[in-house]
Amino acid sequence: MDNESNKHWLYRKKNLPTLWGIQIAILVLAVLPEFFVHHHPHFEQQGIGIDATWGFFAWYGFLTCTAMVVGAKLLGIFLKRKDTYYDD
Repeated sequence: MDNESNKHWLYRKKNLPTLWGIQIAILVLAVLPEFFVHHHPHFEQQGIGIDATWGFFAWYGFLTCTAMVVGAKLLGIFLKRKDTYYDD
């Protein structure tokens, strides 16, 4: 029995192209409705129409998620403890 067959199916190298294809298909399906939906900007009276741009919710969600991950990493720098915390 080789080491590759002991791994979870998500970590096997032969499944990586399939997983990438599934991920790209999901992303395309998430942006596809942009071609068929007419957007009504929420803050149009204030002169802000950014929420009516093409793919706004996709890139806004991506940037927000990225900011949360970076914020959590930065917060972890200040809040982490030594590995021997419970032994002390």
